[in-house]
Amino acid sequence: MSLTRIEIVEHLQRILGPEYVITDEHELQRSSIDNFRKLQNIFGVYTMPVPAAVAMVRSTQDAAAVLAFADEHGVNVVARTGGTATEGGLETPVENSIVMDGSLMNQIVSVDAYNMQATAQCGVPLQLLEDRVRELGLTTGHSPQSKPIASMGGLVATRSIGQFSTLYGGIEDMVVGCEVVFPGGQVSRIKNVPRRAAGPDIRHIVIGNEGALCFISEVTVKLFPYMPENNIFLGWTLKDMKVGFEVLREVMVAGYKPSVARLYDPEDGQLHFSHFAAPDDCIVLFMAEGNAGITKATAEGIAEIVARHPGCTPVDAQLISTWFDDLVWGPDKVAREDERIRTTRNVNRTTEISADWSSVNAIYEAALARIRSEIRGITLLGGHSSHSYINGTNMYFNYFYDLIDCEPEEENDKYYFPIIAIICEETLRHGGSIVHHHGIGKARARWVKDEYGSSYPMLVALKKAFDPNGIMNMGTIIPR
Repeated sequence: MSLTRIEIVEHLQRILGPEYVITDEHELQRSSIDNFRKLQNIFGVYTMPVPAAVAMVRSTQDAAAVLAFADEHGVNVVARTGGTATEGGLETPVENSIVMDGSLMNQIVSVDAYNMQATAQCGVPLQLLEDRVRELGLTTGHSPQSKPIASMGGLVATRSIGQFSTLYGGIEDMVVGCEVVFPGGQVSRIKNVPRRAAGPDIRHIVIGNEGALCFISEVTVKLFPYMPENNIFLGWTLKDMKVGFEVLREVMVAGYKPSVARLYDPEDGQLHFSHFAAPDDCIVLFMAEGNAGITKATAEGIAEIVARHPGCTPVDAQLISTWFDDLVWGPDKVAREDERIRTTRNVNRTTEISADWSSVNAIYEAALARIRSEIRGITLLGGHSSHSYINGTNMYFNYFYDLIDCEPEEENDKYYFPIIAIICEETLRHGGSIVHHHGIGKARARWVKDEYGSSYPMLVALKKAFDPNGIMNMGTIIPR
């Protein structure tokens, strides 16, 4: 027999203490969604089932006790830290879920400058950790746009990536070890070593699990030397995205490792570069960082490659540097964007995918053509590539639309889902991945079987093995 809302709250209060169990109705409504349904927060209209409580855990032991209770009684648990998810991974899909919030687990455990690694609890904001290690002349190398507001646990859980990924890699390349809590309360620690060949790399059961398998309580990440005085910025305008993709490909295949390698199409580019780029210009840009000798060689090598492509016109490096200084999104920018949507009813969304070099331009062109022809109210539609590899790149679609004959709570069904569907369908048709770094969440879970293909049973087996009672973040990654 399932527990009532009151019984769940009473159990949580006995485990954590009443002051750490939030039952305020407005907070529960806000905790029923993430940025996938951001219009509901902006307009104060909520449609998702309301959780029973937000459980503020302060330690690994707290998390273990809450998960043991939830597992015993079949209560759905949605884990969160910074709360910046964008794909519905933090939604509460069933009534009386528990939102287990790790934001109070916010201690930097250690910074080990000799072994070049730092350990932090899940609720430590990335910006806080980055500021701490920079005092020692170091960096985490991780800088997503959400850096001022995202936390370490969520970044690992969603397989996050940062703006400097072409040099430092994604979060999966940075995690050394971690501590996690499984349903039933079992605590497991993956030790901190540079590499081992003792069977499969079990870190990757944790990294990207999106709270569907376990709760990440502590993370150890690599550190790198921080030498911003050596940064070199480069940029060019050009007229053809195909040429831009080829420039990126040649830079990566040549073995250069700029920290930033980006290509913007004209519409997306006008949001950032209209002060120097013509309306029909694409923009390709790079930043080289690190040791002075490496940055010099990297910048010279990239310039050599671009010079082989007629029609690429150099841009003043200071213009690229100035743009980059304002790239992150903190609470102030989020608030301004929310107010813009509230007053104009013009919504901005993004969807990112990845593909090999042979397919990415075809996906880009096909998706844009279908969105323009099938979706009403589009006011801006473009995209950029911002994370490249030797065998391919990502495509970050950026689009704005007016809400036409549509209430804010209907936006997802009438606009966002149809646009995601087009992008996912075209990506899968050309053999790409439907998500590059934001996670599947619940928003893209309907395409997970097509994404995984014949390897999907492996994913299902992991879920059954680590969460046999199905209490961890129901509907995330694996659809209900």
